Amino acid sequence: MSVPTITLNNGVEIPQLGFGVFQIPPEDTKAATLAALEVGYRHIDTAEMYGNEKEVGQAVAESGIPRDQIFVTSKLNNGYHAHDDALRATEQTLADLGVEAVDLFLIHWPLPGIDVDYVETWRALEKIHSEGKARAIGVSNFQQAHLERLFAETDVVPAVNQIEVHPYLIQNSLRAFNSEHGIATEAWSPIAQGDVLDDPVLTKIAGEKNRTPAQVTLRWHIQRGDIVFPKSVTRSRVEENFALFDFDLSPEDMAAIDGMNKDRRRGPNPDEFNYIP
Repeated sequence: MSVPTITLNNGVEIPQLGFGVFQIPPEDTKAATLAALEVGYRHIDTAEMYGNEKEVGQAVAESGIPRDQIFVTSKLNNGYHAHDDALRATEQTLADLGVEAVDLFLIHWPLPGIDVDYVETWRALEKIHSEGKARAIGVSNFQQAHLERLFAETDVVPAVNQIEVHPYLIQNSLRAFNSEHGIATEAWSPIAQGDVLDDPVLTKIAGEKNRTPAQVTLRWHIQRGDIVFPKSVTRSRVEENFALFDFDLSPEDMAAIDGMNKDRRRGPNPDEFNYIP
């Protein structure tokens, strides 16, 4: 199956479906990533805070797939928001991944309550991009007000905003704002860590389509235009999550899933989260 791509605002193409390695222990990450690449994934999402960049890099190197055919995303650790710290952290990411440039590099959280302003951090990412060490740069967990400050005070519009999105938190307002400004939306926690999978709306549609609730949920993301990267260390689940492109949801199905929204977060509120490891 061919995974569709989305063209970011600087012309870089990103596969709409990827493989996430959040909470996969480093000792399991290489095998899990290799399995995903064997299944057909060509987009891997990691982060400095996940502690498994090195193992992702090993999998990419050992896969036998040309580097330019695998899209690799990483994210800046919350402890390195100061300008020069961000530059050094990026060099470590490149070394750990074993690459000359990462395809996409993100500020992981805005951290609005810490001493370092995320505008300073973004200027460091602009430098990283201008030096060719990241093909595209973006943000994660940024709200509209955070983005508006970047627009007003910096030069490069983020290519991506990676935010929590799932049927219990559909985020239509922020997704529309992203789209209006040429920012692609990536959805983390796309099945709400499994919380949505027993919902009768999803189980009904899944039964009608002869699909699993997870497949229906991920297909909903795809048809909305979200970039999504489910994660699993189980080969059968990795394959299941990849089988999304030989069926469609009707407009009625899409509306029914939209109607599941509860504005319920699984993760922290970005306006309040200021955790530094």
